[in-house]
Amino acid sequence: MNTRSLLLSSALAFALMPTTHAAQGAEPAEEAHAPAFKAHVLSRDELDQLLKHPETLLIIDVRRPDEITAIGGLPVYLSIQAGDLQDSLAWIPKDRTIVTLSNHAARAGKAADLLSSHGFKVAGAAGAQTYEKDGGTLTRISPPAPTTAANPSAH
Repeated sequence: MNTRSLLLSSALAFALMPTTHAAQGAEPAEEAHAPAFKAHVLSRDELDQLLKHPETLLIIDVRRPDEITAIGGLPVYLSIQAGDLQDSLAWIPKDRTIVTLSNHAARAGKAADLLSSHGFKVAGAAGAQTYEKDGGTLTRISPPAPTTAANPSAH
């Protein structure tokens, strides 16, 4: 067999092995897009339906205050940053349906899983930016103006 035939045979053999090289390259990409949580991600319509009954609902926003100020959120919520949620379980009411909220539902999904594992009734997770992109309306709150020390010479 000459060198050219050997190269063509090798190339053909390699091309006919898609289950090894091609599949190995595809699997990590698919896993990277899989959510890191089990909670249901609420659609805009599902969240709007829940918001119609505020007397039975508790929104837990797990974002930082600067994210809430910059992006907006829902009109009434309990703000507990994701890292503080585990330590706050004792004072979260268990008699309400809970929706967790973050920017795109990733942190909210993990928070929803944590709450569910501790017996809370969780409807799902939502993303504020996703909700707005899908036509939902966010509430924006302006931070208060910084306070300055009183001028001692004015007294």
